Amino acid sequence: MPLVFAQPSSDHAKVEEGFAFTPRFDSHGLVTAVVTDAQDGMLLMVAHMNAEALALTVETGVAHYYSRSRKALWKKGETSGNLQMVVELRTDCDQDAVWLRVTVAGHDATCHTGRRSCFYRSVDIADGAVTLTIRDDMRHFDPDAVYDKK
Repeated sequence: MPLVFAQPSSDHAKVEEGFAFTPRFDSHGLVTAVVTDAQDGMLLMVAHMNAEALALTVETGVAHYYSRSRKALWKKGETSGNLQMVVELRTDCDQDAVWLRVTVAGHDATCHTGRRSCFYRSVDIADGAVTLTIRDDMRHFDPDAVYDKK
């Protein structure tokens, strides 16, 4: 039987200080998921979860997300082998975002570009122009070899 979350209370004290996990999904049925490495704290990715993805994550201990662009549930790492095993799952004060601390299997890469983190570029400004600088160009796997590029 699938896990079903209770509706959030209208009592802010119960939401913020209580012990019931009652995620507040937005008007699209999503909560934001911030994902970091459980060992060194590196920010790996930010994604979204619908109720099904969150329930599967809680039940299995493997991170599942909802792709807004594909409009589909996705088990992170299912194609690449870089599954995210959840070490700890936290929620913020008003329960509209979750934080997953994970270990990454396979190549220890989270980004579909083959990098460890999706946050591999920094935003810089020089001479009035805003540009991006690649800060991590180490590829842990070849995305062209892993993903079917149709």
